[in-house]
Amino acid sequence: MSDKLAWLGEEIKGLRDAGLYNHIRTLGSPQGAWLIVDGERALNFCSNNYLGLANHPRIAQAAKEAIEKYGVGPGAVRTIAGTMNLHVELDRRLAEFKGVESAISFQSGFTANLGVIPALVGREDVIFSDELNHASIIDGARLSRAEIVRYAHCDPADLKRVMEEQRGNYRHALVVSDGVFSMDGDVAPLDEIYAVSKDFEAILMVDDAHGEGVLGRGGRGIVDHFGLHGKVDVEVGTLSKAFGVMGGVAAGNPLVVEWLHQRARPFLFSSAMTVPDVAACMAAIDLLEESTELVDKLWANTDFFKTEMKKLGFDTGESVTPITPIMLGEAALAQEFSCKLFEAGVFAMSIGYPTVPRGKARIRVMISAAHSTDDLEQGLAAFAEVGKKLGVIE
Repeated sequence: MSDKLAWLGEEIKGLRDAGLYNHIRTLGSPQGAWLIVDGERALNFCSNNYLGLANHPRIAQAAKEAIEKYGVGPGAVRTIAGTMNLHVELDRRLAEFKGVESAISFQSGFTANLGVIPALVGREDVIFSDELNHASIIDGARLSRAEIVRYAHCDPADLKRVMEEQRGNYRHALVVSDGVFSMDGDVAPLDEIYAVSKDFEAILMVDDAHGEGVLGRGGRGIVDHFGLHGKVDVEVGTLSKAFGVMGGVAAGNPLVVEWLHQRARPFLFSSAMTVPDVAACMAAIDLLEESTELVDKLWANTDFFKTEMKKLGFDTGESVTPITPIMLGEAALAQEFSCKLFEAGVFAMSIGYPTVPRGKARIRVMISAAHSTDDLEQGLAAFAEVGKKLGVIE
C-alpha cells in the first residue's frame, strides 16, 4: 500500500533543499533585550516587543491581581457568558486611546481580521487589497467570498485605477491595507488612500498591528499619525506587539462595532480573551497614556541603528519604522547569515519565501525600547563581522 502522506515528506525535503525550512528556536527566558535561546544567551533582534512591555512588572502585576479576583479562563464566548466587566472596560479604554467612539476586542489581531472582513462584505461585494497585505487580511478576504482585487503596493493611483474598472460591478466595496507593512517597515499613504476610497464611497479599513505603540501621539497609531479620526471606518490592531500582551481590537465607527458584536464569527464562536490578558492590556494602556518615554526611546534606538547599518553598507530597504529589513536576496544566504549571527550571540531570524517574495530574503531586525545603546552597538559589531565574512559588505 502506498503511503498517502509521502508527498509531505517530499515537500519538506524540498523546503530544506531550498533553504526555506523553518528551524524553530526555543526561548527559555522572558521577552527582553536579551534572551535564552536554545540554551544560549543572545541579543534579541527578533521580537515584536517594541516598547519592552512583555515583561513589564506593572503589566505582570495587573495580570496576577485579575487572576486572583476573576480566575483565568472566561468560560464562554462573549455573547453567552464570557463577557466580564473587564472586557467591557478594555473595549472602552481602547476606544478612548484610539480616539474613536467604539471598539471591540478579539482573541488576537489575526482573528480580528477574520471577523471584521467577512462581516462587512460578501458574495456581491468587492475588496480592494494592497498586494503586500498581511496573511490575516488575505485569509479574511477569502472567507468573505467577495471578489478580491489587488492594487500595487502603497499606490493610491493604482487603487483609483482598479476602482474605476470595477465601478458598478459590486454592491459594497471595502478598501483594506496594512498600516505598517511587517516585512518591509514602510507605511501606507493612508491619507491618499482615504481620499480615493471616499470618492468611491468605499468602506475604509486599516490593519495597524505594527503601528500601535509606534506611530501617532504616544503610540496611538496610524490613524492618529495622519489625523484621520472619524474618516477611517474601522482600524484593526493587535495587543501582542507594542502592548506586550495578547489580543486584537477593531475600533472606529460605532455602527460597524455594533454589527461586529452581531456577526463577527470569532467573537460569536470562540471564547473571549482570558482574564489576565485583558487586565494586562489595560495596564499597557495606562503606561502609554502616562508618558511618551518608551515610544521616544524606541524611535531614538531606531534612528541610531539604521544610520549605523547604512554606514556599514547594508541595504535596509524602504523601511521608515523600527522594522529594519537587512536585504540579502537569496534564502540560503539569509539562513546562513542568521546562523552566523547566532554564533556571534545575536538572535535575528532569516525570512524568505513565502513570507516575502522569492529573491527578497532578508534578516528582519526588530528594534525595541528595551535595547540599550550598548546592546545596539554589540549587534552592529556582529552584523559587520558576519557581513564581511559572507561578502555582503566590504
